[in-house]
Amino acid sequence: MKAPAFLNAVVVAIAVMVYVAPPPAGVSPEMMHAAALAVFTVGLWAAGTLPEHVVGLLFFMLAMALAVAPAQVVFSGFASATLWLVLGGLIMAEAVNRTGLAQRLAAALFDRYALSYPQLVAAVVVASIVLSFLVPATVGRVLLLLPIVMALARRVGFEHGSTGYNGLCLATIVATYQCGTAVLPANAPNLVLAGSAEALYGVQITYAEYLWVQFPVLGALKSFAIIAFVLWLFPAAARSAPGSGPAAPLTPEQRRMAGILAVSLFLWATDFLHGIKPGWIALAAGIACLLPRVGVMPATAFHEVRLGPYFYVAATLGLGLVIQKTGLSDGLGNLLHGVLPLEAGAHFANFILLSVLTTFAGVFTTNPAQPAVLAPLAEYFAQATGWPLKSALMVIGVGFTTFLLPYQVPPAMVGLQVGALAVTAMLRLALPLAAFNLVVLLPLQYLWWRLIGYFG
Repeated sequence: MKAPAFLNAVVVAIAVMVYVAPPPAGVSPEMMHAAALAVFTVGLWAAGTLPEHVVGLLFFMLAMALAVAPAQVVFSGFASATLWLVLGGLIMAEAVNRTGLAQRLAAALFDRYALSYPQLVAAVVVASIVLSFLVPATVGRVLLLLPIVMALARRVGFEHGSTGYNGLCLATIVATYQCGTAVLPANAPNLVLAGSAEALYGVQITYAEYLWVQFPVLGALKSFAIIAFVLWLFPAAARSAPGSGPAAPLTPEQRRMAGILAVSLFLWATDFLHGIKPGWIALAAGIACLLPRVGVMPATAFHEVRLGPYFYVAATLGLGLVIQKTGLSDGLGNLLHGVLPLEAGAHFANFILLSVLTTFAGVFTTNPAQPAVLAPLAEYFAQATGWPLKSALMVIGVGFTTFLLPYQVPPAMVGLQVGALAVTAMLRLALPLAAFNLVVLLPLQYLWWRLIGYFG
């Protein structure tokens, strides 16, 4: 049996055993069925032997055929603005490439600044962080920036699949998510954490406090780590692009596309004023790209849009709610409640333990659901450690700043599909970076919290 088939067989066998096993005391059959479905879906995503969207479609089919949860729970992702952000962003990405605007932007950047490969890596990481303050949606930032970086990579001699191409694209994807987790409105898990804090405990986490507590180490210092690891693991040398001479005027399609992007960026950056969710802004922009006269490509171009990420993200969102609504998340929480060796006053040990726990919890649930699963435990964390409740909540945010496997983070998987990157390439960067985070950045984050008096 070939390795992919063997991995699939192992995952299916484990899922079947969980499904048919008699529930332990205190565990309902619904929880066991949800656990089996989670093992099957997450296991196949982790194995990487099938396309992510195919696994997502299998999730929908099995969840409904086996009556694991009601349809409104299984298909809840389709009612989420995040999913429509994905669709709008995919259309925009196709339009940016089709009009040649991505190549124009890359050429303008390169012709003005003759950058070396290390400078290019640093530039895309900085651009990813800057966009975190402007575009409050990770998928939107990935879909906006990655086509430009792909065009830039080709312009400096990095063909698809080369080390330099992989390095630039992965730096963009990883920095967009991981550094963005230190800016409150930039990522979905941040917002879920803030929303859970308010809904469960009446605790308000403000933009400024979140930035002050998380960004210096988990945003700024981590950006340097990302640059260093990319240069170490994906070494390359950029060649000088041939001089292109004076730039030709923008075509009408490029001007319209630039206008659509500018309006989208403005509306994303000012969502706190008008209250329109980023997903609806992206969907409107995607529709605008397809409209006669206003748009930049024929409506038939919709057939060329890569819809795999759309169904993948829908499945991740649905799985998260299935885990929550069937009581599986509560069961996991109760299990942790009885085994965590937390001790009041042992701030360093408590901080490292909870940070590691919240980091690895992401392996067992999808990233947007991670804070929703852990937030109900924050009160126990606070009582056991002697911390303020807000500190116990914020340590959950420390955990989801890092991912071990790309399937945990839907925007990362979207980026891999848009850039046509192998999951193994992402693992080559994500795992060493996660180890560095656990060994170096977590102790530095602890020292920062001690310095600002965040343990009470």
